[in-house]
Amino acid sequence: MLVRGGRIVDPRQRLDALRDLRTEGDRIVEIGEHLRARAGEETIDAVGWVVAPGFIDAHVHLREPGFEAKETLASGTAAAVRGGFTTLCAMPNTEPAIDGVEMVARVGFPAPNRERGVLARIFPIAAMTRARAGREVLDYPSLVAAGAVAFSDDGSTVADARVMREVLRALAPLDRPAIVHAEDAALKGSGVMHEGAVSARLGVPGSPASAEESIVARDLILALEVGARVHIAHVSTARSMELIVWARERRARVTCEVTPHHLLFTDEAVEEFGARAKVNPPLRTAADARALRDAVRAGAIDFFASDHAPHTDAEKSGDLAHAAVGFTGLEIAVGAYARALPDLPMSDFVALCSTRAAEVLRLPGGTLAVGAPADITMFSERPWRVDPARFASKGRATPFEGWELPRCVEATVVAGRVAYRAEGGTSGS
Repeated sequence: MLVRGGRIVDPRQRLDALRDLRTEGDRIVEIGEHLRARAGEETIDAVGWVVAPGFIDAHVHLREPGFEAKETLASGTAAAVRGGFTTLCAMPNTEPAIDGVEMVARVGFPAPNRERGVLARIFPIAAMTRARAGREVLDYPSLVAAGAVAFSDDGSTVADARVMREVLRALAPLDRPAIVHAEDAALKGSGVMHEGAVSARLGVPGSPASAEESIVARDLILALEVGARVHIAHVSTARSMELIVWARERRARVTCEVTPHHLLFTDEAVEEFGARAKVNPPLRTAADARALRDAVRAGAIDFFASDHAPHTDAEKSGDLAHAAVGFTGLEIAVGAYARALPDLPMSDFVALCSTRAAEVLRLPGGTLAVGAPADITMFSERPWRVDPARFASKGRATPFEGWELPRCVEATVVAGRVAYRAEGGTSGS
């Protein structure tokens, strides 16, 4: 394959220039100017597009096994490539949970598998505790050997600090991150959104910011004590970011991520969209969203992550108390990040979407260097409007419905093969 005339942006190589790129098999073999097409070589005209290392979403819920009505590996990876993602990290809150080597092998696909309908690479994140119950540590070396790239009880928090300390002590020598879903269940109580003026106005129970921040503080202190790597998932408050900065100043091995919805929405969205805006952690205040955008610009956020959490339409309908938590995100993420941070330099944007996640989780890719996997995301500044009816994901609920987003994925290449081409693009052949 020859990709011609695009703006190649590769932060790892410090490359931002108009170049051509050639792949052979599943590898990148050449980058240069005015490369000549070879006989029988597929050619993509990328003039006017950015050509970037394949984007990585390190926080997705693919629902299989156990919840195939919400999503499957096939539908989830179809959504991924439409959203420009060549690699996904799958969270373990399936049924059964990803807490053994057999489950890691069942969900992991380090290369696409078209016979199974798996269009993107999938790397499993295994559970931190048995059945994600927060009580029993696991055989982490065996799970790493089977292909787990990190560990999390995402969707739940290890409530017992002693157990969490044991988890971190066991993970420290493996140099693999514990991905923390920070939420004190007792503080949250029956909260269905952020506790504040909007929840009071709506007359619904709220979850205070301290429910997140208290766990962030606890786990950062434990990480400092035992020398383990901790990754704070879906940071949603300004104080959580302050705590992360505090821990880094003391040389804690801490990384973090932010979602498109926490960058753009506030708790007022719940008043407008109802259950479609119900998510965990909840949408916070305008000051929190502003602080998160500032943290991205300052380089304090390690990478973007969608927290793609699809549900059936029935599960997302009805009142806030009973509606499912979360919504689909893979197909809107790239455009939403661009809308949230229109002033972000392109090299930083690509690093947050690809390079940094590859580095933090030790994944293949994150670069277009010769010899790297031929995973490529091509996008343009073509605006488009979000229409959930066109989603490949089974989850159609999103508060972004009807939004115009300023950045559009034009083509996605995984392992040297085109996995997605947009309709209506102005380039390409």
